[in-house]
Amino acid sequence: MTAPPCVLYLDAGNTRLKWGVADASGWQCQEALPWEQLAELPPRLRALSSLPTQAVLASVVDDAREATLRSTLALPEVRKIRVVRQAAGITTDYDPARLGVDRWCALIGARAQTRQAALVVTAGTATTIDRLNADGHFSGGLILPGLDLMRTALNQGAARLPLLEGAYTPCPTNTADAILSGCLEAQIGAIERAFRRLPANAHCLLSGGAAEHLAPHLNLPMCLVPNLTLEGMRVWQQHTQGQGV
Repeated sequence: MTAPPCVLYLDAGNTRLKWGVADASGWQCQEALPWEQLAELPPRLRALSSLPTQAVLASVVDDAREATLRSTLALPEVRKIRVVRQAAGITTDYDPARLGVDRWCALIGARAQTRQAALVVTAGTATTIDRLNADGHFSGGLILPGLDLMRTALNQGAARLPLLEGAYTPCPTNTADAILSGCLEAQIGAIERAFRRLPANAHCLLSGGAAEHLAPHLNLPMCLVPNLTLEGMRVWQQHTQGQGV
């Protein structure tokens, strides 16, 4: 009997490369690397107890960076995920050519976790806030600058607004706290406003690098999922293996 494959999952995002290795028993590991540290990944993979024999890629980066990724890792068989109208329990009216594959995979991951209506939030370089209906239909969503991008934009666009570490407070009395609190309130407000449009039994699935900063301030039923896109990639692989997708 052929052993189930050990698969390397690569979520190539704008700021970081999120990656994980899984086999039939589950995840061996999940990590994230800034792109400038890509060279550290091959030795980490070689140190695993089971080497991946396949790779699955979800990429929002340009062709040059994707080529660098492939050459650096000397990837084995690679399946690249592309957005379609229907796959792995998700259907959408969104134009597949205009829907980010990371959002698509996060929706697939969310569907595997719940059969209720859900707000699927990924807080990374951008924050995406997507509505997933109970029947698996993705009916649209919002994109706004991520928490760090908001802070950086203020620093670059307004000479007197510094890029300093602040603390959250409802009524800030200094500039650093005012910037961080304002950016957090903007993110929180957008999420909670979108959530109010969902049915009464809905809940929120929150993921992404900034999720831990948002979670304590959200006043809604919520589940924190560290790597929802990677989870969706694994579900996609299981659903489409052998289908030529």
